[in-house]
Amino acid sequence: MQHVERAIFDLRRGLPVVINSPAGDHLVAPIEALDASLLTDMRAGAADPARLVLTGHRLSHIGLDSDLALAGLPLAAEDSRADVIGWACDPNASWPRPRAAIETDQVDEAAIALMRRGRLIPAAVVARVEGILAETLDQRVARGDLLSVNAADIFAHERAAPSLLRWISAADVPLEAAPRSRFVVFREADGLREHVAVLIDDEANWPDPVPVRLHSACLTGDLFGSLRCDCGPQLKASLAAIQQRGGGVLLYLAQEGRGIGLANKMRAYQMQDEGLDTVDADRVLGFGQDERDYSIAREMLAQLSVSHIDLLTNNPAKLAAMNHDAIQVAGRSSVYGRLTRENRRYLTTKAQRAGHWLDALLAEPSDRDEQL
Repeated sequence: MQHVERAIFDLRRGLPVVINSPAGDHLVAPIEALDASLLTDMRAGAADPARLVLTGHRLSHIGLDSDLALAGLPLAAEDSRADVIGWACDPNASWPRPRAAIETDQVDEAAIALMRRGRLIPAAVVARVEGILAETLDQRVARGDLLSVNAADIFAHERAAPSLLRWISAADVPLEAAPRSRFVVFREADGLREHVAVLIDDEANWPDPVPVRLHSACLTGDLFGSLRCDCGPQLKASLAAIQQRGGGVLLYLAQEGRGIGLANKMRAYQMQDEGLDTVDADRVLGFGQDERDYSIAREMLAQLSVSHIDLLTNNPAKLAAMNHDAIQVAGRSSVYGRLTRENRRYLTTKAQRAGHWLDALLAEPSDRDEQL
């Protein structure tokens, strides 16, 4: 497990890693830090043509129809670093050759799993190595300056991650909307993310079912008051609603940008400024409509001994995801943020394309429209 966690860390630092499987050793490089000399070495030392592994969302955007969740594009000698990065994440790129994508293998799937876990663009250059390059990589692995990890271990880590969540610390934190609140911090096994459970009022007096809100972290909205979304006002409204109902739990989840991370969220924002909506912008980067993993939320509630809940949400996906394992969703309550001129398009997209229950909010005039 520790090798998998270090592999994620290395990829986030821009380093390649070696993934081994029964098919052999493969050198895997993240797109975000692809170096021209590394790309040249990978092509020269590959047993098969090096390939660019992309998600089905990204393949469709560059003009390659695919029913596969992942597929690879064999790279030619003339394909430059700029070409490869463009095919992986440039919103204006298209595949220039009449060549179909090829099915991926276990290593490709493991590589993209690592990229997703590290909140990197879900794309990688993968090459099965042989000869001098294979010998060089063996030497670097032996010295400890390059990591080798088994594909099977990556999948095992992915499956086990929620159960490895640890309760780290807790303290009373009085809030403006909820004066009697206690923060409980949970840390994931790889150490990359920490999630917070906000326990409001005395647990012994909580209603049954327990009011629960899942709130994904939003740096721009929660902290800076961004008008592009309704996250900050929705967070405050959720705390107040739980307080008014006699207490409960707000889970503050480190899943920025519907799970794609802050850096990719900013990339998606740039594409939205150029005309794409929030769903299409994420897909252009290779992500799905929602990359969040609610098994973490279920595990947090399990460790808090909360199983019978009333979920504060407008999102049908949350409702479906939480009503599993030991968690029973007994009811649902809407919780709205603030409609502004700047976030109306974003909220409309969520309602029309993701089925969020926002009709009542969208029927109102926006705050800033009234001020003009």
